[in-house]
Amino acid sequence: MDVIGPIEPKTSNGRFFILVAIDYFTKWVEAASYAHVTLNVVVKFIKRELICRYGVPSRIITDNGTNLNNRMMTELCVDFKI
Repeated sequence: MDVIGPIEPKTSNGRFFILVAIDYFTKWVEAASYAHVTLNVVVKFIKRELICRYGVPSRIITDNGTNLNNRMMTELCVDFKI
């Protein structure tokens, strides 16, 4: 899982960042664009785009970016036993 951006030129709806998750085994990509990537945005992306659609992953691998490595992510992983 990673954040791409800020990208130029911005998307037609004014978004600068892309949040990307890739399944390690199948290489399936899920991505969504955002104007700002906050802690809340990342947690909502995981819940709505990953867990609700595909189930709870066994692990989430990140590059330890500040928006991907925080207390909210830790709580999410504990709550869902990731």
